[in-house]
Amino acid sequence: MILKKLKYTTLALLITSAAFAGNKDRSGQSGAGELLLNPWARSSGLFGLNCANVSGIEAMKCNIAGLAKTTKSEIGVAHTRYLSGTGMSINNVGIAQNLGDVGVLGVNIMSFGFGEIPITTEDSPEGGIGDYKPTFLNFSVGLGHTFSKNMTAGLNVTYVNEAISNIKASALGFDAGVQYTNGKRDNFHIGITLRNVGTNLRFSGDGFSFNGTSPDFAKELTTQSRSEKFSLPSQLNIATAYDFYLDEPKGAAGPESVETMPKHRLSAMVSFISNAYNSDWIGVGAEYAYQEKVMLRAAYRYESKIGDKQENSTFYTGLSAGVTVQTKVSSKENAPKLSIDYGYKPTRIANGVHVIGLRINLGNAKSE
Repeated sequence: MILKKLKYTTLALLITSAAFAGNKDRSGQSGAGELLLNPWARSSGLFGLNCANVSGIEAMKCNIAGLAKTTKSEIGVAHTRYLSGTGMSINNVGIAQNLGDVGVLGVNIMSFGFGEIPITTEDSPEGGIGDYKPTFLNFSVGLGHTFSKNMTAGLNVTYVNEAISNIKASALGFDAGVQYTNGKRDNFHIGITLRNVGTNLRFSGDGFSFNGTSPDFAKELTTQSRSEKFSLPSQLNIATAYDFYLDEPKGAAGPESVETMPKHRLSAMVSFISNAYNSDWIGVGAEYAYQEKVMLRAAYRYESKIGDKQENSTFYTGLSAGVTVQTKVSSKENAPKLSIDYGYKPTRIANGVHVIGLRINLGNAKSE
């Protein structure tokens, strides 16, 4: 019964997403912009274009349906130098566990650091009175389930918390996604995901209080102002991917072995993303893998006026690239796999976005 509800809820959320349309005029009007950042290195190297074929713990920040492809357990950590040189960073940790017929349960924690920021006031506009550290924390719990040989789906909920010393806000965001796979080697992929639909974000706290006097100046008053509500940055992603095996054996008979398995994979990806609070964009990407041990990837995303330094609404150049080195920790057939990932996105300001990650896969999930 629970799984049926999961399936129908996922489909309902995705159907309602048809009303989405990008609106660059609303840029900057949403809250919790960190929900649009992908803290995982593999996905960052593809600019998040792997919505159709992402699998494992990374799916929680891309397309939750891919979480269902975790065959046993997976643990991952990642660190991002965001706009390198500014002191901003992202730390991320995730774990996924296959629960059998129920599906795969995933937990992801992401924190955004801004470094130390000088405190300034009307009386001390130059600072010198101390520093403060904003705290942005996202805690996600997701469930992915395999409904058939060809289709997986999932739901994810994220608790968003943003705070400084005397102001804070929180909200809940929900994601839903489906993936469809077909082909001789399950090499044709379609993915659809709707992300960040949830409650409004409203800031409150002593930071909105100020002292004044009554109209007759008879007594002092403390007044509390109210913050505006901010919607979450909802986003719809529709993607497809195809895996080309460059050395596919022809006319091979009998069961496939390690020797007859293709060694060279080239995956091509196309993705369209519609943003409720920014411009829509489309992207293309590719990943080459040798024996699923070394993977090279690159992508390009295009949005209106991205090449115009005056009119563009993003500091990204549109390019991204990454690499993965993956190996078994022992010679046993079902030995855990250790992966080291790196992703890079150049930017028009600062020194780009650098992401490095480490993952341990205790099962035989497909590496994508």
